[in-house]
Amino acid sequence: MSSNKIIVKTKSKLYPIYIGDKIINKTGNLIKKKLPNLRKICILIDRNVPSQQLNKLINSLKKYNLKTYRLTVNEKTKSFKFANKLIENLLKNNFNRSDCVISLGGGILGDLSAFVSSITKRGIKFINIPSTLLSQVDASVGGKTAVNSQQGKNLIGSFYQPEFVLIDTSLLNSLPKREMICGYAEILKHSLILDKNFFMWLDKNAKKIIVNKNKNILISAIAKSCKIKSSIINKDEDEKNLRMILNFGHTFGHAFEVSKKYSKKLNHGEAVLIGMMMACELSFRKKFLPLNDLKLIKKHYNNLNLPMQIKKIFKKSEIKRIIYFMKKDKKNLNEKINLILIKKIGKVMKPGSFTAKDGEINKFLTSFYN
Repeated sequence: MSSNKIIVKTKSKLYPIYIGDKIINKTGNLIKKKLPNLRKICILIDRNVPSQQLNKLINSLKKYNLKTYRLTVNEKTKSFKFANKLIENLLKNNFNRSDCVISLGGGILGDLSAFVSSITKRGIKFINIPSTLLSQVDASVGGKTAVNSQQGKNLIGSFYQPEFVLIDTSLLNSLPKREMICGYAEILKHSLILDKNFFMWLDKNAKKIIVNKNKNILISAIAKSCKIKSSIINKDEDEKNLRMILNFGHTFGHAFEVSKKYSKKLNHGEAVLIGMMMACELSFRKKFLPLNDLKLIKKHYNNLNLPMQIKKIFKKSEIKRIIYFMKKDKKNLNEKINLILIKKIGKVMKPGSFTAKDGEINKFLTSFYN
């Protein structure tokens, strides 16, 4: 397991990410080494996680006083109201700062669990075991915690780092292809903003990742993605500057999700994939991104049949609603929409270097319907 161990270094904490196949039963041993005085654990489990995986986790934690809650989690329940219910349960069971919350589920549950951990008694220990490809390559790194608001996605939250993250690729065995594509969106994003060689490697191996038939390639992709993201977090934990590049495609993507009211017709990864394509198109039109690079990216999308066209998801009349939510983005500057664009595959523009008024974005999005 040590060969697939990544250390995330932030100014507030240093913690490991363990990556491997069929390693969830190692959780108890890892806790014993990391938290030798721990006695009480609350496990929050997404109902979509197979029971046999939960049982492996519980069997490794027999020596601890356990509370388990199986939850139905989605973007609509990722709310302050729902978080408060979880907090009240922790307080009712006398959880203290020396105790621990474990999240076993996707990114939504990870965000919610970490948020609850961060504000209960000003900080209960937190361990993340992400169960989707999206959460393994994205939410597992960086310590962002959040719940949604009626005004937009992830607008209420904090930065709170876990004790460790355990990424077990066997948790992905039950995932449908659509969910694997959802996670692949973030892997692709990391290559587009920082590593052209990784993009070229993905161009050869992406199909094997999406169909989940080669564990070595899958683990390599996850590890590389986590290393890229952690290299950014190491330099900018609180998203003051550099970390904003991780929002490539997300200003569009989050607005797409909220505009659809978090409908199952458009999941987070699909929204980000379309958002990244919009950001690439805008980068090209602003003469930042060369045409050849744009063609390579579009070819990659087409080869994998990834969603890329806004007009297939939204009516032209919905653009104003999309822009309304883009204007709510927490990273905007001086009433302008702040967008992360790219200069070429593997090289992103400096955060804050491109902002646009809503009229310009309206004209840009409308052009795809002409």
